[in-house]
Amino acid sequence: MVLTHGHLTGGPQPVPIRDKISPAPREVRLAGAITVLPGLALLAIGVVLTVDSGGEAAAPGNNIYAEIAYYAVLAAGVLAVATGLLLGKTWARSPALVVGLLLVGIGWYAAGPSAQPGYGVPIMLAGAAVVVLLFRRASRAWVLGMREGETEEEAARRGGAAGRAAARDQDEDQP
Repeated sequence: MVLTHGHLTGGPQPVPIRDKISPAPREVRLAGAITVLPGLALLAIGVVLTVDSGGEAAAPGNNIYAEIAYYAVLAAGVLAVATGLLLGKTWARSPALVVGLLLVGIGWYAAGPSAQPGYGVPIMLAGAAVVVLLFRRASRAWVLGMREGETEEEAARRGGAAGRAAARDQDEDQP
């Protein structure tokens, strides 16, 4: 084994971060950045509940620890989806759309029936932005794995991103 540029050759080499990140359009990464916000809000709710509870149940029969765990699990899921989008992972698109649609509903309820437009309107706009960004042409082309000059229908028939990965693997196996 030889040491070159700080690495031993012949053994496993560290993978540069740029090789770990899949290419994704700006719209997808922006949707990921917006999706981080509700994840952080859920985490903040869990922290506030933890600090506020002082280790005691607020009312008989109320398990504050279960509520804190609930918010922690939701926060972890939303933050995982946001991270997936930021790293350009196609699996994160559908759950991010669900988060965006939930935000639109939560924002509508806060702005309308709850008469809290100061909270509701920004939440609704954030959710709508995620949905719109993930349905833009560049985002759809990315998730379908479209090639240059190919239509969405052709990419879907080919198998989209999964078909692209299978074709790449097949090409690598050929001498």
